[in-house]
Amino acid sequence: MLELDGSYGEGGGQILRNAVALSAYLKKPVKIINIRANRPNPGIKAQHYVAIKCIQEICDAEVEGLEIGSSSLTFQPGNVKGGRYKFDIGTAGSITLVYQACILASLNTKEPITISLTGGTDVKWSPSWDYFQYVFLPLIKKMGVTVFPNLIIRGYYPKGGGEAVLTINPTNELKPLKTCDDQDFEQVMGRINISNLPGHITNRIKHTAIKAFLKNDMMTSIDVETSTSLSPGVGITLWSQTNNALIGAGVLGDKSVPSEEVGMNAANNLLKEIQSYSTVDVFAFDQILPYMVISKKYGTSNCMVRELSNHASTNMWLLKKFFDVDFEAAQNYDNIKITIK
Repeated sequence: MLELDGSYGEGGGQILRNAVALSAYLKKPVKIINIRANRPNPGIKAQHYVAIKCIQEICDAEVEGLEIGSSSLTFQPGNVKGGRYKFDIGTAGSITLVYQACILASLNTKEPITISLTGGTDVKWSPSWDYFQYVFLPLIKKMGVTVFPNLIIRGYYPKGGGEAVLTINPTNELKPLKTCDDQDFEQVMGRINISNLPGHITNRIKHTAIKAFLKNDMMTSIDVETSTSLSPGVGITLWSQTNNALIGAGVLGDKSVPSEEVGMNAANNLLKEIQSYSTVDVFAFDQILPYMVISKKYGTSNCMVRELSNHASTNMWLLKKFFDVDFEAAQNYDNIKITIK
């Protein structure tokens, strides 16, 4: 059984989620200790619990230590099986983080898997629903993973209550990701989501973001989705793509932050990626690393990233525990070329 220190590096829920997901994919038992040990509220939280519980059911795993607050977990997977599953995180915990773990765990499925979740769709420290749908899922689709997302209702902090359904189709083989050519990003797409708040907020966010891209001679198309949810909320997600690359950025609104600042921060975050000539943004790179490693048996993956985040470095450490793999990082003028070896 592989034993992992959950406090290593970034030391957050990522180690726990990815370790359990990779355990299910490889059918390799794993024990994680010191789970989130360096965090203010250490141990397993609600969204981690749901992610593990879902993966447990998907692969008929034997699990010890699965409870809120637990600092250690033992996971012994069985065979991944298709079917329909439904879970309620019970808080505004991130639906997208749970889905990311479930997709990775389900790569060996022979039948479709449909997972319904209730929780937070657009919350702090996690990909927004739109980033998940328009950046993460298209990136792994390039690698051969077909997933069908369906957002039913948004969920914001603190009440959550968002709902979504995801269907994961069987994957025949993972294709390597090769995106190291220079890119020319010419157009930005985007979506602002707002619930239970005045419409002038989205206008101010949108106009500020568009002005920022106009100054850089970039065409911009941003739509607005208005809905009703249990808690008020607003956020903006932006993305840009070429035939060979896809990058994104997003910012959640906050009552202490002016709307113009929200729009400007989102635009600046994406412009940083564009101006560094990256082919995958900093956050997406961390999220697709496992797929790049798994596809290694079919060829070499590579990409250009603006910088290596702590999350990415921790993920590299974790992946080396499961696979015979190495990562070559070559510094260019404005970015880093990453090659999976």
